[in-house]
Amino acid sequence: MEKLEQATRDANVGGLDVGMGEEEEQNSLGDVFGSTRATKEEEDLIAEEEQELTPEEKRKLERKLKKERKKKEKQLMREAGISIKKAAPQKPSGSERALAYLTSWSENPGEWKFQKARQTWLLLHMYDKEKVPDKYFTILLDYLQGLQGGARDKTVEKAEAFMKEFDGSDGEDPNVLEKCERVRQVLQLLS
Repeated sequence: MEKLEQATRDANVGGLDVGMGEEEEQNSLGDVFGSTRATKEEEDLIAEEEQELTPEEKRKLERKLKKERKKKEKQLMREAGISIKKAAPQKPSGSERALAYLTSWSENPGEWKFQKARQTWLLLHMYDKEKVPDKYFTILLDYLQGLQGGARDKTVEKAEAFMKEFDGSDGEDPNVLEKCERVRQVLQLLS
């Protein structure tokens, strides 16, 4: 009995039935290897399924199709030898953001919002005349009056350390003299 079942299974390879006639077998082979009639039926089936899709499933399908289209476009561009580079919008630099933050603090205190990253940048670079020009440094001194907690303590510590370092050097470099003057102003303000 098992041998008969095995022989039947072997004969049913490709979905062909053992008891089929020659014409039925040809139609079945056409279905297996993709006749035009099968693709029309498949298209109708797909169209029916799309009508039955929920809005969420439709969105997922649309996203998937969009990704596939983009992938094909990129592939065609690569084959054509055209480089694909996205022009990233120019973001403002850290100094521009920090100086805008400082300006906002002085001009629009109602709309100003504390940003630790901007404050940290200002505290790290406040002695550099190129990064924080003089007109912003005067605003920064006003800002430092409201400095609180660990940021205030650390700023004082760093300023004192810089002054000790400056006292040990010869002090003829103009950049160092400018930094030293700014450090003195900060120490007078915070001490």
